[in-house]
Amino acid sequence: MKKLFTLNLLILALSFSIAAQDIKVEEARNKAVISFETLVYEYGEIEYEGNGECSFEFTNTGTESLVLSNVQASCGCTVPKWSKDPIKPGEKGTITVKYNTRIPGNFNKSIRVYSNADPSQVVLRIKGSVKQKEQTGQK
Repeated sequence: MKKLFTLNLLILALSFSIAAQDIKVEEARNKAVISFETLVYEYGEIEYEGNGECSFEFTNTGTESLVLSNVQASCGCTVPKWSKDPIKPGEKGTITVKYNTRIPGNFNKSIRVYSNADPSQVVLRIKGSVKQKEQTGQK
């Protein structure tokens, strides 16, 4: 009798677990989903004081409007800009990043994107090298 009770209890617990998983799957379907074309932008070699701007394009592939709540760079030498307007399902958006090219040498910076999407946080990266400033000949 104890074995029958334990078996029924186990079956009941499994059925609740399966039902909870179905609810989680349904919740995931009813969300904004952020899909980037690329997560890393390679500048290569940039001239000193050259153009340090790049763009990351993304699409809302979910079923709800996507809202970027914050875009935060790993340091002050990198400045992100983004639209505060909601992005409807199927629409595209852009995050523009400007790196300070008055800092010579290699760089590898991260930009964290926070939103109501799945996933709620995405890390973008910019990489490259800024050439040394050319010295003008003085006599």
